Amino acid sequence: MNTQQYNQLFSFIWNIANDVLVNKVNKGDYRKVILPFMVLRRIDVLLEPTKKKVLEQKETCERLGLTNLDIFMTKETGYPFYNTSRFTLRSLCGETDPNRLKMNMIDYFNGYSQDVQDIIEKFHLRQWVDNLTEVNCLGAIVDKFTDDHINLSSKPVTDKDGNELLPALDNHTMGTVFEELLRKFNEENNVTDAGEHFTPRDYVHLLAQLAVMPIADKLRNGRYTIYDAACGTGGMLTIAQEEIQKIASESGKRISTFIFGQESSAETYATCKADLMISGNIKSFRYQLDGQEHEYIAFGSTISADGHANETYDFCISNPPFGTPWKTDLQALGIDEKKKKEFVDSRFCRPYADDPNFNFLPDIGDCQMLFLANNLSRMKDTELGTRIVEVHNGSSLFTGDAGSGASNLRRYIIENDLLEAIIAMPENDFYNTGIGTFVWIVSNRKEKRRKGKVQLIDATAIKTPLRKNLGHKNCETAEDDRKQILKLYMDFEENAQSKIFDNDEFGYWSVKVFRPQRDENGEVVKDKKGNPLPDKKLTDTEQIPFHYPGGIKGFYEKEILPYTPDAWIDEKSTLIGYELSFTKYFYKPAQLREVSAIREDLRNIEKDLKGKLDEILS
Repeated sequence: MNTQQYNQLFSFIWNIANDVLVNKVNKGDYRKVILPFMVLRRIDVLLEPTKKKVLEQKETCERLGLTNLDIFMTKETGYPFYNTSRFTLRSLCGETDPNRLKMNMIDYFNGYSQDVQDIIEKFHLRQWVDNLTEVNCLGAIVDKFTDDHINLSSKPVTDKDGNELLPALDNHTMGTVFEELLRKFNEENNVTDAGEHFTPRDYVHLLAQLAVMPIADKLRNGRYTIYDAACGTGGMLTIAQEEIQKIASESGKRISTFIFGQESSAETYATCKADLMISGNIKSFRYQLDGQEHEYIAFGSTISADGHANETYDFCISNPPFGTPWKTDLQALGIDEKKKKEFVDSRFCRPYADDPNFNFLPDIGDCQMLFLANNLSRMKDTELGTRIVEVHNGSSLFTGDAGSGASNLRRYIIENDLLEAIIAMPENDFYNTGIGTFVWIVSNRKEKRRKGKVQLIDATAIKTPLRKNLGHKNCETAEDDRKQILKLYMDFEENAQSKIFDNDEFGYWSVKVFRPQRDENGEVVKDKKGNPLPDKKLTDTEQIPFHYPGGIKGFYEKEILPYTPDAWIDEKSTLIGYELSFTKYFYKPAQLREVSAIREDLRNIEKDLKGKLDEILS
C-alpha cells in the first residue's frame, strides 16, 4: 500500500465519524465505535468467500450430533476463527427496520467462534449495537464499513483478470491506522493517554534488528520464542518474528518462531488478537503448560497479573508506558501505595549484595523500570541466552537515589555484566510524544569483546525528516538510518557517536557528611560517650564516583576536609548507586565567536546608533 492509498483509506475511515455519528454519539466516544467496527469488518471480509461452505458444514455437524465445531469450521475458513450465523456484515446492509437489524446483528455476533467473541466482548460491541440502534445510525455504520471503495482485508481486491483494484491492509499498516486514528480522536477531544506511546513501524524494525542481527550467525535449527510484555497491537512481535525468519532463511536454517505477549488496554488487546489471527502469526491462541491452558497473548497488567508467570524466552522486545503510575497494580493486589515494599514478587525483589530485601521497585509515579525487571526474569540459561531490547525515556538512566529501586535495577544489570549498550534516539520520533527515547540492549551472553564494557551510542541526529508531521512525529528511522545505527553498534568502536566504558564508570558511593552541633559558645556538643552530635541542618550527602582516586577516603581528604575540617563521614550510611548520563559524554559546547567578529559587530552597532542620534537631533 503506497502513501496515497494509505491516506485515502485513513481519510475514509476518519470521515465515517463526521458523516454518521455527529450529534448522535458523544464526540469523545467516536473511537469506541469506529475502531471496533474497523476490526470487525477486517475479520468479516475474510469469511465472506467461505460462508456457504461453513453453513453447509454446520448442518452436517448438527445432523451427526457433533458439538465441537472448531476443527471442521477452521478447515473450511482457513483461519483460526469462523462464524456460523447466516449473516455477514454485507448481508445486514439490506435491513431497514432498526430493531430487526439489531436482532440480526446480535445473531451475527453469537455465530462467531470463541476468540472473536472475546474481541467483541473487549470492545463492548453488544452495548454499542444498543446505543446505535437508539439513535438510528447502526445501519449507516454497517453500510460505511462495507463500502466497495475501501478494503480492510489482509488480501487485495482484484478484478476477474487478477488485476489489483484495492491493496491489502497488512498487519503493520493496520497497526499504524489504528494508532493514528487513536491519536487523532484524542487530539480532537484534548485527551492524552498518559504513557501510551505507540511505536512507529520504522522504529520497531530497528528494535527487531538490534535483537536479531548481532546473533544471526548463532541461530540454529529449532524453536525460538519472542515476548513483549506491553505488546500493543502486536507490531513488535510480528516484525521480530519476520526478521528472525528472514535471517534464518538466508542462512539456510529451518526454525519455528512462537510469539507471546500481554496487553492491558481492552481495545488494543482486541485489535492485537484480531490481527494476529488474521495474519496467521498465531495458529491458535492457546497452549498447554504444566497441565494448564494459557493464552499466547494475555489480557491484563503484566505487573500485577502476569499472564506468563515463570516462563522464559529467547527475545524480549518492549516499549513499556512512560511516566504512568502503577498504584492501580498495588490496589489490585490489596497493597497500599505507601507500602509498596510489601509487593514481594520475585521478578522485582530478590536477595542481592548481602541484602535479603533488595528490590527494583521504582517510584509509584512511573512503571517503566518494572517492565525491564520483568524481562530480566525471563532470561534463559542456554547457549544463546536471552536478548532484551527495550525502549525507555531519559528518566530510566538516572532517576532514583542510591539504594532506590530504579538505581538498584541499574546496579544489578551493570554489576552482573548484562548491559551491552544504550542508544539515544531522536526526539519527535513517536506519534504522541516529542521526548527523546533510549533503547536498552541487555544480554546474558555478551560476546568476549563486550565483557565488562558498556557502549553508549548517540543516534539523536540519525533520522530522516517527514514531509508532513504525524502528530508529534516529524522524523523517521528509515532503512539507511537503521543501517547506520546497527553499524555503530556492531562495529563496537570509539568515535564521535559511540563511546565505550568500563562497567564501574557509572557507579558511585552515596555517603552522608555530618558536621557537629555547637552550643551558644561555639563549643561542640557531645553525647555521653564523648562523640560529637551531628547537626541535622548541616548534614549533606555526597556522590563519590567509583573511579575517584583513593575512593571515599581520598574524596574526604581532598574535597571535604580542606573546607570543613570538623566534618566526618558516616561509613554505615554508605549506599551504592548507578546512573548514566549521555549529556556528560556527548555534550558539545556552543562554538565561541572570534573576538574580531564581535568587535566588528559592535562597530556596526555604534555606527547605526550614531546615525539615528544625528537624525533625532537634526
